[in-house]
Amino acid sequence: MLKPLLPEGETLRRAFAWLSEQPGSCTPRQVEQASLRFDLAPCDEEFLLRQFVHHRGTASDAPAVDEATSAR
Repeated sequence: MLKPLLPEGETLRRAFAWLSEQPGSCTPRQVEQASLRFDLAPCDEEFLLRQFVHHRGTASDAPAVDEATSAR
């Protein structure tokens, strides 16, 4: 059996690094470009969407609010 050209998970690591280097906030279009550029499996593209667009787009962009002080 032939060995793969890249170690398992390497394309996902490269796509993740590429997306991290892109200016501004990550969009679904950028994730799609990374998926095509690095020939990712659909499950890897979905992972990147969750990490960059959904998770970082809502949690890290919003200012931290202390619930105790916001109720006053």
